[in-house]
Amino acid sequence: MTDHYRSELTLDPDLVIPILEEFLRVEIGRTGLHHAVLGLSGGIDSSVAAALTVRALGAGNTTLVLMPHEVSSPASSADARAVAEYLGVEPLIVDITPMTAGYPGFTQLDRNRGGNIMARLRMIVLYDLSAERGGLVVGTSNKTELLLGYGTLHGDMASAVNPLGDLYKTQVRQLGAALGLPERVVSKTPSADLYAGQTDEEELGLTYETADAVLYRLVDEREPVDEIVASGFERDVVERVREMVRRSEFKRHLPVICKLSRRTVGVDWLYPRDWGT
Repeated sequence: MTDHYRSELTLDPDLVIPILEEFLRVEIGRTGLHHAVLGLSGGIDSSVAAALTVRALGAGNTTLVLMPHEVSSPASSADARAVAEYLGVEPLIVDITPMTAGYPGFTQLDRNRGGNIMARLRMIVLYDLSAERGGLVVGTSNKTELLLGYGTLHGDMASAVNPLGDLYKTQVRQLGAALGLPERVVSKTPSADLYAGQTDEEELGLTYETADAVLYRLVDEREPVDEIVASGFERDVVERVREMVRRSEFKRHLPVICKLSRRTVGVDWLYPRDWGT
């Protein structure tokens, strides 16, 4: 990443953190609810989302859920517990191994399908707890993941409110450091922890630093591919990132509805987002 784009992606935590706290208070409060539920994996994204939620609603109004599987890394659970302790929240532990065992042939599935099932089972747990406790599910997907489609639809990408969706991965790390999260969480290699040795960047085929720099230029500055390549990025990397964004567009919207009537949900009939005011 060039120094210019490293600086462009630098945040002012003192400005951003209060904005995100207020976002959570207002958007959850619109529904008449005052409680939040989120999955805590021990990674930087869920840890930052948890810290922001606790600051916004208080520890007593935040349910943090650890949902390990028998293939999960013990280090991830240890990191998640360390974050929960730092935030002053006693986490709820739900082992999803028995849930996957109930799905015929789960152990014969490839890593991608198995990982998707685990992600969706975890969301079943979170949404059930949100109903039990009268709260909303807080999302943990960052802007990089959303743009690249690096997530499971109706799994880790699901939520009612998402404080991280307009923050690139490298920016989430900056907030993690500013929020005082454990250093081992802030600096750890990103991983969905779906199998031993799995890392996000190995699966993506590029580092988050490179992905963020390219995405910033493609999305935020709307630069054409040729211009980005001329500034020093490899063409195959830029084109691959652009194609990942294009092919995953369906993940960023509700299902497409075939229009038949005069007023179609999501097309002509759009309820204002500030309906609660």
